[in-house]
Amino acid sequence: MTSTTTRDRYRPRLHYTPARNWINDPNGLVFHRGVYHLFYQHNPFGTDWGNMSWGHATSPDLQSWTEQPVAIRCDESESIFSGSAVVDESNTSGLGDGVAPPMVAVYTSAYGPSSPRPGVQAQSLAYSLDEGQTWTKYAGNPVLDRGSANFRDPKVFRYEGPAGAYWVMVAVEAEEQRVLLYKSANLIDWEFLSDFRMAAPGIGVWECPDLFELPVDGEPGRTAWVLVVSTNPGGVAGGSGTRYFLGEFDGVRFAEIPGSRSWLDWGRDYYAAVSFNGLPAPDAGPARRVMIGWMNNWDYAAATPTDAWRSAMSLPRELALRNLDGRLRLIQRPIVPPSSDPTQAPRVVLPRGEACRVRVGALPGGSFGVRFGSGDGDAAILAVDAAAREVRLDRTSSGLVDFHEGFASVERAPLDTVDGRVELDVFIDACSLEVFVQGGLATITDLVFPRGEQLEIEVFADSEATVDVFEVGRL
Repeated sequence: MTSTTTRDRYRPRLHYTPARNWINDPNGLVFHRGVYHLFYQHNPFGTDWGNMSWGHATSPDLQSWTEQPVAIRCDESESIFSGSAVVDESNTSGLGDGVAPPMVAVYTSAYGPSSPRPGVQAQSLAYSLDEGQTWTKYAGNPVLDRGSANFRDPKVFRYEGPAGAYWVMVAVEAEEQRVLLYKSANLIDWEFLSDFRMAAPGIGVWECPDLFELPVDGEPGRTAWVLVVSTNPGGVAGGSGTRYFLGEFDGVRFAEIPGSRSWLDWGRDYYAAVSFNGLPAPDAGPARRVMIGWMNNWDYAAATPTDAWRSAMSLPRELALRNLDGRLRLIQRPIVPPSSDPTQAPRVVLPRGEACRVRVGALPGGSFGVRFGSGDGDAAILAVDAAAREVRLDRTSSGLVDFHEGFASVERAPLDTVDGRVELDVFIDACSLEVFVQGGLATITDLVFPRGEQLEIEVFADSEATVDVFEVGRL
């Protein structure tokens, strides 16, 4: 993951990517016995989309990842599309061996022409009795079949509340832009609960739903539910993107809080984000929520200028809900190693490929920002416009941009002044920028492919802006 050869010049240091071949959606994120398991859409045979299978990586800390053998492979009859994984502690499925609880993957079978269900997408199971190292497909697959060509991406979680205790599946009828909810006592037999859709649907398909509960302002007794849906096309910055809705879930139906919906990320390259199952609760409230997304965009994902591998995952982000001026807001905080040797000079030059963190703080007024250059005149520009109340990330001259006509772009995120200040937290890796605005009230994630051999980081400000914090630390 840290090669710096010419052929691998854009391989990230902080972000997970496999040694070879294509990846997209994170799947089956689950924490079990001190290990974080990241499964993901993977082509074991090439750098283009196809032969969809589940790749697998593990981590003790969400920072260092070890690639594991391919977990669930496609075959002649089905591709293994997106889904989720749970640990069936009580063996409700009967798939355990009486010794270890089974890890159960719930995935979409995308049936091919040679199968008995050509063109159908249905939900299937696979299970592991050795901590996710080897998998067996359930003999009775599929376990949920609507006869649909676009019924996919099941996220399963354990619900325990006033309506009872059971498994809940959140899936989509993608082209109908509709979220479907089901329940099951055993992960095998599923009963329809309800559906959710917007009153005025937009363009594109809905994919990769997630539904979870979070405390408000850290108070376990005061909670709301978050429904996450990815859409392609129709993203806020163009192409694919991920949005969220806040509301209540009573075990049967999700009811949106009016005016609560927003975008999970305002950049071009954050899609199919889902959260980990199995994380412990900090107190008596809901479990922690840590989310990872696919760091790419379907508009140009097949054309990005990498060689043996293609695409990476985002930084893990811990989620929280905050009441700000009477409105609930979703907060995202990155999980990263501590930075070392922080520098506070207004201009810092590092060798290209370094991973680092940049912190900027300022009093509102005027405009200011950071230039991320590459030593050859190219630069990505991050700018705060206090008058327009927005943060802009301009990658139109950031390096290699002409590999696809849709890549060069300017992203915009809303700016809320908090406690009379503006604060930015930026994480730079070999081919990406992840910007956290105002402690994670908004984020911008963009790929960049600099051409030069240096990383030049420089702050700028007009006469009306007062920048009082500028710090660069290596990661």
